[in-house]
Amino acid sequence: MSTLPHRCWAEIDLAALERNLGKIRTALPPRVRYVAVVKADAYGHGLAQTVARLMQCGADCFAVANVREGADVREIGSGWPVLVLGAILPGEEPALIEYDLMATVSTPEEVERLNAAAQAAEQRLSVHLKIDTGMGRLGVWYRDAADLARMLAAAPHLDWRGVFTHFSCADSDAAYTAHQRQLFLETLRELPAPANPSGFLIHADNSAGLESFAADSPINAVRVGLLQFGLLPYPDSLLSRLRPDPVLSFHTRVGLVKTLPAGTGVGYGRTHTLPRETRVAILTAGYGDGLPTAASNRAQVLLHGQRCPVLGRVSMDQTIVDISALPNVAVGDVATMIGEQDGQHIGVAEFSRWCDTIPWETFCSITQRVPRIYKTTRR
Repeated sequence: MSTLPHRCWAEIDLAALERNLGKIRTALPPRVRYVAVVKADAYGHGLAQTVARLMQCGADCFAVANVREGADVREIGSGWPVLVLGAILPGEEPALIEYDLMATVSTPEEVERLNAAAQAAEQRLSVHLKIDTGMGRLGVWYRDAADLARMLAAAPHLDWRGVFTHFSCADSDAAYTAHQRQLFLETLRELPAPANPSGFLIHADNSAGLESFAADSPINAVRVGLLQFGLLPYPDSLLSRLRPDPVLSFHTRVGLVKTLPAGTGVGYGRTHTLPRETRVAILTAGYGDGLPTAASNRAQVLLHGQRCPVLGRVSMDQTIVDISALPNVAVGDVATMIGEQDGQHIGVAEFSRWCDTIPWETFCSITQRVPRIYKTTRR
């Protein structure tokens, strides 16, 4: 089976990932630590390969969504702190200790529960305090943060290693982001000093938040997700000077070429009717691979370096495109859904707009049946 050609695949350029990390680090003050966010299978890029490369090229810390992801990162390498960003469920505490993971705490109940678990294991458990400055998800409300911080600092079996917040609209509302940042900085001044200030992380900025990162603030770490994978949080960002390289591209093949007469209804529901005789290619990918039905009659693909529109509804395993302008398309030809082909490019942001979604979801929606092909050469 290993000799069969791929019908649909994603290429992951690990050398581009390494270059992006280097560009981001160069743009930040030397004192700022790089927290690589690799949740959700590293945004669909593949956890094991992505984390291994980031370990090689200078990430200081890793952030994941849950304990299971943290354990997977720890199996790859033992020298890096790993922060679990999500809530810790009852029963997950022993795994935090076993895999040396840092937990996020938002409530007094969590402080008590984690402290008790660490005491029972005769260990100390590292934690970060999350402060809610207006996201409305995890985190202690900023007005109550000082009280919880004092409780955390007094817990004998917990090692307070960091404090953070999360910006809700850093890519769309600069004024509200500035408000959240100011609340966070004001709250920091009310917190007790940590017992171990060396290595204590203060972080608020995700990829979009780097737009307004202040070099002279007490914030000493950034959490980088989408930017390290080559996508700017918004196209007119000042971060465009970094020129990050796309890491993922998404491809399929032509499975059949045929000519259909005018008036033919195309695909399920006949959502497109051909106005003229049309030459079409049937691609061997659909929503079962990560090309959603929202792309029906909207998206385009690259064939022979030219854009070809999707016709009709995207099926689970097949997609129909108009190739009337391309006389030489043949079965087996590569069609690019995201990426570059013969000097033309379809970026993940454009693809996501066609699909009424966001790049984060696009990356995560490329399904597990799509092989990831890793390119590792530095260039």
